[in-house]
This record gives sequence, structure tokens and C-alpha cells, in this order.
Amino acid sequence: MRDLKTVIAFTIKDMVKRKSFIISTIIILVLIVIGFNIPNIMKAFTNGEESSAGDKMLVVDSTNLFEGTLENLNKMELGYEFQITNDNISFDDIKDKIEKKDIDKAIIIEAKEDGTYKLRYIVENMTQVSTIPEDIINAISTMYTNLQISKLGLTQEQILSLSPNFEYSIEQTEEQEVSGNLVVIMLLSIVLFYAIYFCAYQVSSSITTEKTSKIMETLVTSTSPRTIVLGKTIGIGIVGLVQICVIVGVALLSAKAFLEPELLNSVLDISKFTPYLAIITIIYFILGYFAYALLYALTGSTVSKPEDIQSANTPVAILAVIGFYLSYFTMMNPTSELNQFAAIFPISSPFCMPFRIMMGIASNSEIILSIAVLIITILVIAKVAIKIYSNAILNYGTRMTFKDIVNVYKDKNN
Repeated sequence: MRDLKTVIAFTIKDMVKRKSFIISTIIILVLIVIGFNIPNIMKAFTNGEESSAGDKMLVVDSTNLFEGTLENLNKMELGYEFQITNDNISFDDIKDKIEKKDIDKAIIIEAKEDGTYKLRYIVENMTQVSTIPEDIINAISTMYTNLQISKLGLTQEQILSLSPNFEYSIEQTEEQEVSGNLVVIMLLSIVLFYAIYFCAYQVSSSITTEKTSKIMETLVTSTSPRTIVLGKTIGIGIVGLVQICVIVGVALLSAKAFLEPELLNSVLDISKFTPYLAIITIIYFILGYFAYALLYALTGSTVSKPEDIQSANTPVAILAVIGFYLSYFTMMNPTSELNQFAAIFPISSPFCMPFRIMMGIASNSEIILSIAVLIITILVIAKVAIKIYSNAILNYGTRMTFKDIVNVYKDKNN
């Protein structure tokens, strides 16, 4: 136990002193703060334009079709400052007003010979817009309909019967009820994948680097290979967990400080993220991290040059990506059998099960089975990884092949 603590402390100290770790963490935190400030940055750049032009829209009703009711457009909060006129203003006059920045856009209401009406939407450049804004069309159509209805002398009851007030609800045929913000679920899934994948990847990088610098020879002579594997895995995991907590904490604080409350509540609704779910997420992070970290410890011990790490880690990286995408895409249909499989399958359960719990569709038996399968998988990987590690750690020759690894594991004398 004393040796284990020594290896853990050594690994943590080595990790936090690395320039790459410090710089990457700072860059991530800065990008998070900037990312949540993008709406404010955009608003700062557009404020000057809004103060001079102000989304001013001229509406020309030269035939007085709306009988003065178009003034109500300014009461509808459509995002424009409407200027209403019944004068017969030509296209050239409107063009001149747009060029002088007196207005941004214009709508000309024309009566056609067949009794229908035409709206001409005039902008400075066609690249700015592809069609007339739907909310403006709906507002103008509603105002014209209301004007014509008022001329018919209908009673209030008759008018209300023309526009019945329907109540709307969404119901599902499946018995399992799914709830939760899908955006939050997917974002947290990405964060969890990043935490497990990149933290576990550091294990192989650390082992190979220490083999190159001959530090491993000193470690092996002072403690057992099993202690080294577990100590380095736990040490890097602690650093990774703290790093992710800092990143998530800064992200939540930035979201609360810089985003509008309405946007924050609608897009980043974390009301389903309870303390129980936080504990479950940490448990799955730890278990998922151990599974992948032990695999990376195995691949890291089979190479002796840092430039070979990438190719050696490719099979494990493919497994991680398959596990992530298996859980990520099955979230689109969380009650499917494939999603249930992904929540139990050990390479994808760390990314999938916490969010089945968040959506309220994971039973206690599924959670217990998922954790049990993941623990058994970790024990199997640990047994294989430690044995291979013990025999490959002092190999400074060529990279071990898969056949070499199998032969080493089968050798009863090792």
C-alpha cells in the first residue's frame, strides 16, 4: 500500500508539472469562457449598426387597403421599427432611402387586377434574405382577416368560433416515459467521452515516456509491476477527474454569468441532473476510465519509442470511438433494444448508462447489471494487462506484435 501511494503521488506530480497539461487546460478554459461569450460578442459588434439603422422597415399601403390598421405592427414585437405610409412611393425612392440608411427594408402592398394582392419585399441585397419573414406575413394576413371580419358585423361569439382555441399535447405509444434535455445529455456524453478517452490515453504515453527515459528501471527494482500499473492508472485518473471537474465547473459558471436566463433555461436545462446522477456519473467515469486505462497500459508497455504510441493505441482508440458512437446515436431512440444493449456493453456503458438514468428509463436491475459487467471486464483486462506489462515493460527492442503478446500471456513460467 505504501508503494502504491508513492507511485500515485509520483504520477500526479509528474502529470501536473507537464507543460502540455497546463497549457491544454488553460486553452480549454479560455475557449469555454469565450464560447459562452459569443452571443455578447456578436451583440457588441452589431450594436453600432442597430443604433444607426435599427431594423427599420417601410410598409407602403398606397391603396389604404388596411385602413390605417398597419400601425398595430409596432405593437407586435416583431423585431422591426415599422414606418407606415399611404403615399405612392416608387421603387427608386425606396432604393434611395435604403442607400441613405433611412430604412433597412421595405414592403409594398399592391392590389392586382384579378382581385388578389401582392407583397413586394425590397432589400439592399438578395444575399441578405431568401424570402419574406414568415412572422411578418402572418401578422399582415391576420390583420387583413380581422379587418374584413369586423366589417361583417359579427358578434363576439361568432368571431371566436372562426378561430377556435385548441389545446395541444404530445403523447407516446410506448409505456416507458422519456424525459430530459437531449442537448444537455449529448453535451455531457461528449464531456464524459473526452474525460475517459484522453485521461486513459495519458497512461500509455506516460509508460512509454518513462521507458524511454529509463525511469521505469528504477521503479521496477523498487516495487512490483502490479503496483506500477495500478498506481499510474489511479494517479492519472485523479488528475483527469479534477481537470474535468474544473472544466465543467467553469462551463457552468460561464453559462450562468454570460448567457441570457431564457436561453440558459431552454437550451441548458440541468434540472434532471440530481446529486444521485452526479454520483452515478462519477462511478461510471471511474469504471470506464479503468477499463480503457488498463488497455492503454498494455499497449504502452509493448512499445519503446514515443513515436510508436499512436499506432499501438489505434485498436483501443477504435474501441473507444465505437463505444461512444454506439451510445451517442442510440440516444435518438433511448427506448430501443440497441440502447439497452449499449448501456450494458462494457465499451459503451460508461457513456450511455448515466444518461438513461437522466432520462428516467433505466431500472435498478439494469444499473446493477451494467456495473457488474463493467467490473468483471475491468478485472479480466487488469489480469491480462498486468501480466503482459510485467513481461513487456523492460522490452527496449522492437514493438511487440499481437502474436508476441498472446505467447507471453500463455507462457506459464511468466
